[in-house]
Amino acid sequence: MAGRIRIGVSGWRYPPWRGNFYPPGLQQARELWYAARQFPSIELNGSFYSLQRPSSYAKWAEDSPEGFVFAVKGGRYITHMLRLRNAQTAVANFFASGLFELGDKLGPVLWQFPPNMQFEPALFEAFLRMLPKTTVAAAALARHRDARMAGRESLEPQRNQRMRHAVEVRHDSFVTPAFIALLRKYNVAWVVADTPRPWPLYEDVTADFVYVRLHGATELYRSKYSREQLARWADCIRAWTHGLQPADARLIAPGPPPQRNGRDVYCYFDNTDKLHAPDNAHELMDLLGLLPAQLDTGVLEVASR
Repeated sequence: MAGRIRIGVSGWRYPPWRGNFYPPGLQQARELWYAARQFPSIELNGSFYSLQRPSSYAKWAEDSPEGFVFAVKGGRYITHMLRLRNAQTAVANFFASGLFELGDKLGPVLWQFPPNMQFEPALFEAFLRMLPKTTVAAAALARHRDARMAGRESLEPQRNQRMRHAVEVRHDSFVTPAFIALLRKYNVAWVVADTPRPWPLYEDVTADFVYVRLHGATELYRSKYSREQLARWADCIRAWTHGLQPADARLIAPGPPPQRNGRDVYCYFDNTDKLHAPDNAHELMDLLGLLPAQLDTGVLEVASR
């Protein structure tokens, strides 16, 4: 059975999108409502910059339709400031901050590391071991939050569901079979990250799902993907969803053997500074035969209220 494909964008609140991707007159408060009906998934980026509140997560869940999924970006305090050292309380605070309010709309958690952070096997293994595999396990971890979370915490998942984690690295020291083996040991996805900078671009499969971030073809966060470039990504996604590795995949370590059940694929366009991310996401969906929801005039009127 083929895996499920979710194509989306990173974030949704960008002024250049207003009057272009977003219809003229659409209220800012309705932008997520609109975007969540164009794509089956969106990366939630605010959680990277600061701890969000349970009420915010609940509102985002309310504004998105049934079947929609958020990828949630892990806090930079953990990855960029603490750099994983003495991070257990910070990780607990992150999971206590409201993720459970998303319910079954909680998708993968993305952990992104800075370009100057190198691979330390023991440090990363301790972190990967800590990451909860279910919401019940995440709730148990969240109970170790510190006192500053009082009054702004959510500790009870709506139901027990699995949790997925993906890691995006930006230093060449991670380009080693040892790191790939570590990710496979804990079923954590290597983020296939396409960037114009000299950051590692490899397409190793390390988990039961694949996580792709397309940052821009030639200029970070800004440049547009051509139809030809998108066609290559569409071929990769088709292969992954059928349990295969793309024929031209760039690998650090030999890939796992083909599997009967395909892998789910999450793919997000992060070339958001201009207008390209929504257009490229729609074009890739079209190449894969995944047409976005068509919003008729009545739906636009509802969105504009």
